[in-house]
Amino acid sequence: MTDDDKKFMARAIELSEKTALIDSAGGVFGTVIVQDGKIIGEGRNRVVAENDPTWHGEIEAIRNACKATGSFKLRNATLYTSAEPCPMCMAAAYWAGIEHIFYASTNEDALEYGDFDDSMIYGEIRKPMAERSIPSQQIMRAEAVEVWKKYKNKADRVPY
Repeated sequence: MTDDDKKFMARAIELSEKTALIDSAGGVFGTVIVQDGKIIGEGRNRVVAENDPTWHGEIEAIRNACKATGSFKLRNATLYTSAEPCPMCMAAAYWAGIEHIFYASTNEDALEYGDFDDSMIYGEIRKPMAERSIPSQQIMRAEAVEVWKKYKNKADRVPY
């Protein structure tokens, strides 16, 4: 851990304190994304303020960093977050191509001090689709696959 790592994590923790204790906008979650030694995106939890269960600090920081860089991939970027990422935010970090994640508090801390419990989600993800608590049923596959086939052959398709 470097002095820069401490500086960037301190900023993430500062954002978490402001959103949770001052703004009362959501949980104790703040995030910064750094590329080439400078912050390219910040985010904070605003689930309560926006009535949006996806408005997590990591998600907002990824969106802001992608806008700032003009790319949906954040290669060579580091994410600093005040708390261990939830399953949604961890998946978003993978989708964005984040290279490294630093987190401060753990999922256990979030449960103990804030009643944030993601254990059900972790358990559900491990189950086969048919055994999950939200019923999922496949319909109209052939019609959807026709669009996929067109997409596969699209000359100007942007590669992921």
